[in-house]
Amino acid sequence: MLKKRDTGEERFNKEYTELFPVIFRVAYRITGEEGVAEDLCQEAFIKYFERHEPLPDINQTKYWLIRVVKNMSLNYEKKKVREKNAVTKLEKITPQYVESTEKGVLKEETKIAVQQALDKLPYKLRVVLVLKEYARLNYKEIGSIVGISEGNVKVRIFRARERLEKIFKDEKLYVSEG
Repeated sequence: MLKKRDTGEERFNKEYTELFPVIFRVAYRITGEEGVAEDLCQEAFIKYFERHEPLPDINQTKYWLIRVVKNMSLNYEKKKVREKNAVTKLEKITPQYVESTEKGVLKEETKIAVQQALDKLPYKLRVVLVLKEYARLNYKEIGSIVGISEGNVKVRIFRARERLEKIFKDEKLYVSEG
C-alpha cells in the first residue's frame, strides 16, 4: 500500500508502475494492437494525473483506470470500424482503374499529335470530322449544322480521314490505341 507521506509524483509513479501492466492487458485485448494499447494507456494515465484529487487507494485507481481505458479502447474500435466502412464505401464509388504514368504520358502525347494533325486540315474538312468523331453526330445532323447535303458530309469526312492518314505517315507521328 501507499504511504501517506508520498508526494503526488511519487504516488503517481508507484501507481503507474504497478497498474500499467493490468491496464495495458485490457487495452491490448480489446484493440489487438500493442502500439494502440500503449497509446491508450498513456492517455488514461494522463487523464488520471490531471484529476484534481487522486483516488483514495490503489484498487479504486485500478478500477477507475480500467473503466477509462476500456471506454477509450471501445471508442477506438468503433472509430476503426467507421473508417473501414467509409473506405469500403469510397472504393465502391471510386473507379478502380488507375492509369499508369507511362500510359498517361502516351495518351497525352497522342492527344497533342491528333490536335496538331487536325489543325493542318482545311476548315471545311476539319469541322465535319470533329462533329462526327467528337460530337458523335450523324451525317444528317452535321449537314444541317454546316449547311451542306448529307452526301457532301460523307465525302468531306472521307477526305478528312485520308488527309489525316497522310499527315501521320508523312510526319511519322505515333498514335497509341487506347
